[in-house]
Amino acid sequence: MSTLSLTVLHARYSIIETARIPIALIGSLVFPALALLFFVVPNRSVADEPMFATQAVISLSVFAVMTNALFSFGLTIAENREKPWDPYLRTLPAPGVARVLAHVLATGTLGLAAIIPVIVIGALFTAATAPLINVVLGMIALAVAGLPFMFIGICIGYSMPSKAAIAVVQVVMFSFAFIGGLFLPPQLFADWLNAISAFTPSRQAREFVIWAVQGGSLEWWVWVGLIVWTAVTFVLALVLFRRDEGRRYR
Repeated sequence: MSTLSLTVLHARYSIIETARIPIALIGSLVFPALALLFFVVPNRSVADEPMFATQAVISLSVFAVMTNALFSFGLTIAENREKPWDPYLRTLPAPGVARVLAHVLATGTLGLAAIIPVIVIGALFTAATAPLINVVLGMIALAVAGLPFMFIGICIGYSMPSKAAIAVVQVVMFSFAFIGGLFLPPQLFADWLNAISAFTPSRQAREFVIWAVQGGSLEWWVWVGLIVWTAVTFVLALVLFRRDEGRRYR
């Protein structure tokens, strides 16, 4: 089989394995949609205003991608390191890149699935609106802005056991969500909190996707911050991966 065939096959079984425990999907698939339904839809001053409603849908779409990346990479890697199945997979005559790409593909598929309920609820119950081409640009921006969260999840997975990873992922997820303006618009922040928020990848991801969907000017700290977070977390993920390889496969 080709590497592409192995990647698709591995991704398909990864999704099936996750779907066998439906409760595992609730956090990433249902929670962002419920947050929009309970906190944005009843607030008609936001839901009936097209610009604010669109930004609320974008914020919770970023939250869905962030949640999916942190939980999928952080917990899956931490759990796999504790199971005998993972070392066995390494003995199979399949390139390691197929496993890595399969994990990215499976996580991306679940992330896309998590966005769909948010968009549907936003379209049905709020005044959120955007041209189709801007929605496509927003999806591309989401994929780019999701990279730091994916690498942070990998760092968590390779640096601690699964029980600790669960707690750390939750702390990181909610901290980034609140301080990044994904639950409350940054316009409501105090000046000092707004200044701190600009340094977080969640705030930078939010502003980046809003720019892709609604246009306007893009502040320099948004794209610079995304590049820095992506580069730093990527290097750290590689270091932790090589450390884990050195410990378990000498």
